[in-house]
Amino acid sequence: MSQDTEKKAAAEAAALLIEDGMIVGLGTGSTVAFLLPAIAKRKLDIRCVATSAATEEAARALGLAVESADEVDRLDLAIDGADQIAPDHWLVKGGGAAQTREKIIAAAADRFVVIADSSKLVAEIATPIPLELLPFGLAATLKRIGHVTLRDVPRSPDGGVIADYTGSAADPERLAVWLSSVPGVVEHGIFPASMVHEVIIGRGKTVERLTRAL
Repeated sequence: MSQDTEKKAAAEAAALLIEDGMIVGLGTGSTVAFLLPAIAKRKLDIRCVATSAATEEAARALGLAVESADEVDRLDLAIDGADQIAPDHWLVKGGGAAQTREKIIAAAADRFVVIADSSKLVAEIATPIPLELLPFGLAATLKRIGHVTLRDVPRSPDGGVIADYTGSAADPERLAVWLSSVPGVVEHGIFPASMVHEVIIGRGKTVERLTRAL
């Protein structure tokens, strides 16, 4: 079964979690591309916040009401994809260079639901880990991190330089703490399991729901 079929199945299942009156965070990426029409099809009275200009544009084109994230301090639900999903629900996100905004929206949501095809399941988190870096003092930041590669892509919507950490990720929790402590690192793509409420994985035309043990 194709990845697109699985992405569509996961996205459509997640869309059913949305109820009238909700404020919903919309992620970024290829799986979210299937989520937006599934939400629009339900014709609910909801307010949305997008994590990227691409998502905002696509959502508005489908008739969804998108508000500025600057005016919303909490969300009922956020739905987004992932690049890696470990068995303990630790994630890696940021393949599309939107990890900073994605993490802000996920953290603001009462429930953060991850949607993905089955290829995103991994035995353990591995590098590369997406990074957003401040342009100021970039050379010093790169030297401090050490194992890092700059991406040949435009800067983030907030002016950050996009890069990838390429060293060891044997201890994701420790790595996340260390990356967050490095001056000049705006944000990294490691998302802790504590942030994730549920993972919906497409398997063929059906879905598997993985709920984190509390």
